[in-house]
Amino acid sequence: MPIEIKMPAVSPSMTEASIARWLKKEGEAVKVGEFLVEIETDKAVVEFEAEEDGILGKIMAPDGSQNVKVGQVIAMLLKPGEDASAPVQAAKPAVASQPVQVTQPAAVAASAAPASAPAPAPTVASASGRILASPLARRLASERHVDLAGIRGSGPNGRIVRLDIEAAGASAPIPAPAVAVAGAAYQEVPNNSMRRMIAKRLVEAKQTIPHFYLSIDCNIDALLALRRGMANGPEGVKISVNDFVIKAASLALRKLPGVNASWTEAAIRRYLSVDVSVAVSTPSGLITPIIRNADQKGLGEISAEMKELAERGRLGKLAAEEYQGGGFTISNLGMYGIREFAAIINPPQSAILAVGAGEQRPVVKDGALAIATMMTCTLSADHRVVDGALGAEYLAAFKKLIEQPLTMLL
Repeated sequence: MPIEIKMPAVSPSMTEASIARWLKKEGEAVKVGEFLVEIETDKAVVEFEAEEDGILGKIMAPDGSQNVKVGQVIAMLLKPGEDASAPVQAAKPAVASQPVQVTQPAAVAASAAPASAPAPAPTVASASGRILASPLARRLASERHVDLAGIRGSGPNGRIVRLDIEAAGASAPIPAPAVAVAGAAYQEVPNNSMRRMIAKRLVEAKQTIPHFYLSIDCNIDALLALRRGMANGPEGVKISVNDFVIKAASLALRKLPGVNASWTEAAIRRYLSVDVSVAVSTPSGLITPIIRNADQKGLGEISAEMKELAERGRLGKLAAEEYQGGGFTISNLGMYGIREFAAIINPPQSAILAVGAGEQRPVVKDGALAIATMMTCTLSADHRVVDGALGAEYLAAFKKLIEQPLTMLL
């Protein structure tokens, strides 16, 4: 009796995903544990394994299928001698605990390639004869017209990974043909699931959330001096300005819990824990890993956790619970030299803090002109939840902590 293969829920909150590519063809034998299909979610590409032996029958959701709902039948698995017209046996419910391998986001751009590529060597194949390669490696190989058969993989069990493709094809991907319309030439870059989800949430935020903005200037000379002293300490702790910002923002949220909240039609939902999301740029778009209970953690712990989360976020290896949730977001563009900006609220949160660069500016101190290192921070707030006065109080509390950084160590 044919068995339905359904779209699995590869994360707790997933409702739909796209079919990146089938790893087996119709009529091909399938064994338990073999990878069947690459599934692209809004944050990563996962490989879904077969749960039973059989023959891959009719594929209902071919390569490139988008917005496939969880639980939707994507293919049929046949037993020897069966055909697709036989009565269907319902598949086991597809759940998040099914074995998958998380890889980098599908549209991660290649980093700088090594100066020279190694000579081609025999590649390693699975018992079924399929070349072992990660989904990202396959996609990059296709874009760069690199033959996987001529590459020796450096991953586990000889698996071909991204770095192997970069080493083999030390040139940029061959661009798609340009299209000329009304005298203008352009190239179309397909939107992956992550980019589509970002677009959907940003449109939702700007259309449904009544934003207002408040800015404040913070003198960070004392903070920089403290940071230098900590860097030269016996443990060599390397604390960034952003780590201080996360700590100050979380302590200010604890003092003014009305900002650590979300709007619902029935009530304003105030969060009992201070969980701060921090925007991290990846080649595929922004992701917001969360520092849980940030107000209860020291600067060193925040620093180590943020570095680890950011690195895994760029590689597409965060678990869903590590970037979903949070009651407040920080977006810092200071490292790019941006003086100030206003960020879009990350729904369902009610506020986001945009942090600019620290720069020397003329200021007036005790009636005299002086030079100080100033940092402009802008709060974008949901006026349904945060009134102007509450937003101003929050920024004042944040400024006090930033300008008196020793109080964050108490």
